Amino acid sequence: MLECISEHACFGGVQGFYRHASTEIGLPMRFAVYQPPQAKERKVPVLFFLAGLTCTEETFMIKSGAQRYAAHHGLMLVAPDTSPRDTGIPGEADSWDIGTGAGFYVDAMQSPWSAHFRMESYVVHELRALILQSFPARSDRLGIFGHSMGGHGALVLALRNPEIYASVSAFAPIASPVNCPWGQKAFSTYLGADEASWRQYDASELIKQSIIPYPQGILVDQGLSDKFLEEQLRPHDLESACQTAQQPLTLRRHAGYDHSYYFISTFMEDHIAFHHQNLNK
Repeated sequence: MLECISEHACFGGVQGFYRHASTEIGLPMRFAVYQPPQAKERKVPVLFFLAGLTCTEETFMIKSGAQRYAAHHGLMLVAPDTSPRDTGIPGEADSWDIGTGAGFYVDAMQSPWSAHFRMESYVVHELRALILQSFPARSDRLGIFGHSMGGHGALVLALRNPEIYASVSAFAPIASPVNCPWGQKAFSTYLGADEASWRQYDASELIKQSIIPYPQGILVDQGLSDKFLEEQLRPHDLESACQTAQQPLTLRRHAGYDHSYYFISTFMEDHIAFHHQNLNK
C-alpha cells in the first residue's frame, strides 16, 4: 500500500513524499515524486534521480530547483531514498560512506547486508513498477540521472539496463569505483572480495564491455574545485573508456564549481532539457 506523507503545490504541479512496504528491501522505503502540470491531462515521461552519500529522498527535491524545469518540459521526477534504514544490522550507521545513506545502488551479496541492501533491484524493478502503477507515467519514456554516488548509480543502472532507460546523465559521478577508496570500501563490504563482481557495478568498466548503448550520448558535468575530483570521482577514466568504446560522451568541466547542490542547481536546467530531448525523440 502506498502511503502519502505530504503533498505540496509546486510550479503548477504536485510535489509529493511517499512511503511503502518494499518487497525487495523487506522494510518500509520512502521516495519523492514531482508530477508536472501536464500529468493532470496525460501520462508523462519519467526521470529518476539518484542522490549521493548521506542524502535522503528529500535532498534533491528541496535543493536542486529541478521542479521549475520539469514543469516546463512536462517531466515527472522521482527520487528514492539512498539506502534502507533501521535495518538492525550492527554498525549500519557508524560510517557515513557505508550503510545508512550509502547503499551505492547495488544488490549486496555479503551477509548481513544482503538481507536488505538491494538498491539495484529496488530502483530498477520495484520502484519503477510502483511509479508506473500509481502515477500517470509513461513506461516507454524513462530516464535516469544522479549525483556523486547517485551519479555512479545512474550510469551503472542505465548501462546494465539500456532497454529500460532511454536517457542518462550525471553530476560529478563516482566514475570508476573499483579504483577509488569510496568504491573499494563499499564493494568489498557489499559484494565481497571477488573483484569481477565489482566491475559489473563500475561505469567505466561496463562501457568497455558495451556496444554503444547510448548513441545519442551521455551528459556529465564536473566541477574543477570539487575536493573529491582526483581521488574519488576520476572522470578521466570514464572519458577514456567512452573514447575506446566510441560511446558519445559530453563531459563538461567547470572551473570554480565544487561538489555541492550549488553546482548541481547551476546546471540542472541543461540536464532536464537533455533528458526531455532524448525522451521525446
